Amino acid sequence: MPQRSFIKSYSSPHELVSLLKNRGLVIDDVEMAEHYLTMVGYYRLSAYMHPFLAFPKTEHRYKPDSSFKKVMAIYRFDKELRLFIFNEIEKIEIAVRSALVNVGSEMNGDPFWMTNPNLFKDRVKFNKTLELIDVEIKRSNEDFINHFYKVYSNPYPPAWMLAEVLPFGVITNIYSNIKDNKIKKNISKIFDLQVAPFQSWLTIVTLTRNNCCHHSRLWNKRFTLLH
Repeated sequence: MPQRSFIKSYSSPHELVSLLKNRGLVIDDVEMAEHYLTMVGYYRLSAYMHPFLAFPKTEHRYKPDSSFKKVMAIYRFDKELRLFIFNEIEKIEIAVRSALVNVGSEMNGDPFWMTNPNLFKDRVKFNKTLELIDVEIKRSNEDFINHFYKVYSNPYPPAWMLAEVLPFGVITNIYSNIKDNKIKKNISKIFDLQVAPFQSWLTIVTLTRNNCCHHSRLWNKRFTLLH
């Protein structure tokens, strides 16, 4: 499809309310609608308005009985959904970190295995992960990290310390790049999964977690796995 210049201009909340009403969206409380368009933003709310559009959606006409009140009900539901799922993801994330540390450290016989290049299959991916580890260590103000570098001369802390400061996305990258498939199997077995579905599962958990952290829409969201 040929590209074109973006020509849409800014519209104020007051103008947007008029536009939505003209397109058939029922707005009983104009002042309240303007308030939400000001505090939440039209672009964020438009994703919750989209299912109410009649076909063809390119005409931007709303189905009968579509209302701003219903849009806000879905928006609030999505907020509650994110809070609920994020609470459950916390349990998963902690369990995965613990499994990775325990199995990896025991089977490798090396507390520093996470930063040992010989234990990972893709050196380029390992180097990128190591760069992210460096960033997180420099950024960290955790007492246990500061104490480690005051007392010990090792370039990196052991796995159980690293696992506490690394983002979950880095944790999943470490898992996917482990060279010894027996280690990966023993970790995934803890969650009653084979390696391949466990890796896909970790990716979805990471994407969902990031959505929750950034207050992004979770309701009616389609996640795509890139290989």
